[in-house]
Amino acid sequence: MNYRSSYFILTCIGIGFAFLYIPILSMVVFSFNASKLVTVWDSANSPTLKWYYSLLNNEEILDAAWISLKVAVINASGSVILGTLAGFGLARFRQFRGRFTLNAMTTAPLVMPEVITGLSLLLLFVALEQLIGWPAGRGVTTMTIAHMTFSMAYVTVIVNSRLATFDTALEEAAMDLGARPVKVFFVITLPIIFPAILSGWLLAFTLSWDDLVISSFTSGPGSSTLPMVVFSKVRLGVSPEINVLATLTLGVVSTMIIGVSLWMARRARLDKAP
Repeated sequence: MNYRSSYFILTCIGIGFAFLYIPILSMVVFSFNASKLVTVWDSANSPTLKWYYSLLNNEEILDAAWISLKVAVINASGSVILGTLAGFGLARFRQFRGRFTLNAMTTAPLVMPEVITGLSLLLLFVALEQLIGWPAGRGVTTMTIAHMTFSMAYVTVIVNSRLATFDTALEEAAMDLGARPVKVFFVITLPIIFPAILSGWLLAFTLSWDDLVISSFTSGPGSSTLPMVVFSKVRLGVSPEINVLATLTLGVVSTMIIGVSLWMARRARLDKAP
């Protein structure tokens, strides 16, 4: 590779990163702006933290954030359990009847438009309420179930991909030494695939926290999530509190990603150590 081609590649990479991260950095900077106009910098009174204090006193946003957090945590935990079981079954039991159907059903939400998924789930919940009386209206329960239907597909793909490269000789050696299958799974298999499970949990959490379309179909009065509240406010114009909220979310997500990356890097070094 000559100097010109490498210079061209570096230029393209720089432009790509600038296109992605300059708007995010400008949003973080304007979260400390004293002006109510998010595009005009008040050099006389900025930087300031008044919008951060204002956000902490905004009950509407705080309530929506709590609902989003609750739904995301329950969804991620449930999706990990169901997705791990589905991925384990697809990876280990390759010849059972109905495998093709199970594989198609677990991967369909990956390519299904969210509008169709949300509408079909809404019709399902309405039909169930008319038939058996559950769920009684739309709310946190229906949103959690709806998020779980598409989040578990991602966990299934991640766990299935990890188990495809798994060395089954370790499990066979443990069973030869007298360990039962359940103990082999919890002592041998689970610790090895745990990074994939953790990645699936984080992905399911992020998908649920960020979802707007499906939540709009399956939510009810008093159960608006944070993306729904933000979307309703942005339609009337971006306020400085939205910049603050996005900045705090960015900080939390970045901290989680850095922490998980450091843990996985440390685990990889320990596995390679003699």
